Amino acid sequence: MSTQTQHQTNTARQSSIKRWLGLGTWNPQQQSVAYLFLLPSLLGFLVFVILPAVGSLALSFFEWKLTNTPSFVGLENYVELLTNDAIFPIVLGNTVFYVFAIVPLQLIIGLVMAVALNTGVRGLGIYRVIYFMPVVTNVVAAAMVFQWLFNQDFGLISSWIWQLADATGWNIQPPNWLADPFWSKPTVAVLTIWKNVGFTMVIYLAGLQGIPEELYEAARVDGANAWNRFRSITVPLVSPTTFFLLIIQMIGAFQLFAEPFVMTRVGGGEPLQATLSIVYYIYQNAFNYQKMGSAAAISWVLFGIIFVITVFQLRMQRRWVHYEVDES
Repeated sequence: MSTQTQHQTNTARQSSIKRWLGLGTWNPQQQSVAYLFLLPSLLGFLVFVILPAVGSLALSFFEWKLTNTPSFVGLENYVELLTNDAIFPIVLGNTVFYVFAIVPLQLIIGLVMAVALNTGVRGLGIYRVIYFMPVVTNVVAAAMVFQWLFNQDFGLISSWIWQLADATGWNIQPPNWLADPFWSKPTVAVLTIWKNVGFTMVIYLAGLQGIPEELYEAARVDGANAWNRFRSITVPLVSPTTFFLLIIQMIGAFQLFAEPFVMTRVGGGEPLQATLSIVYYIYQNAFNYQKMGSAAAISWVLFGIIFVITVFQLRMQRRWVHYEVDES
């Protein structure tokens, strides 16, 4: 069979396959059918995301206390927030602490757990379920449990410290974890890390299973020990996964609310605004002080902060994120 005949045969075969699959027969009139299937999701996105976002932006230029008629104040809410609000720098500092305390530890612990579970250990499925259970646990229930764990008088953590003092004779006593301005933020961070590190582990496991085993075998032949294999192979090749987790967990840490709200509002009474996050402060302005315009302004300032940091990270990824390139 000549080359031309073979080519014609292959073309005919491909055309028949496309006809059988319904491919290659697209026409503009079919776009309406596609948009019809997309319409429910588009309507939901419009009603529950776009319209509330536009409404909150418009509301940020008004003063509204829910019971009165909104009055236009222009940029006054933003000026008041950035120049005269004494609490906003505190909540911004608290939020930055949460970001730098939670995100790196979640990434490190999650990666270590994923590497440990990726070694072919027996009962891998059971360990995955155990470590992932906190992710699907109700955050309010988890916060109530941690309230008990860190209670100064009868909590489990405090009882260990009392037992250590009795056994050693040291004059030590547990701090008031939930009401002390110094200890309250780390306590909230511990709950958040415990709650989310399982998700980090699962995503890292997916990234690790995509690394070719031949690379590790070649490194072993060259005499690389476990640490060198981890540093030179694992870390660079999971850098896209790390970048993805860094972005979403940073956004999550900036939006931290339920953990400090439940743990310290009920148990410690918000110690000197030491645990107030930006989202927590938005909640206070909206529902405690009924300053809806100020709450909307804070929301858009938070959006601006997250947007700028995300764009910066997207630009910096070129220096440390290594994507696989198919050279075939």
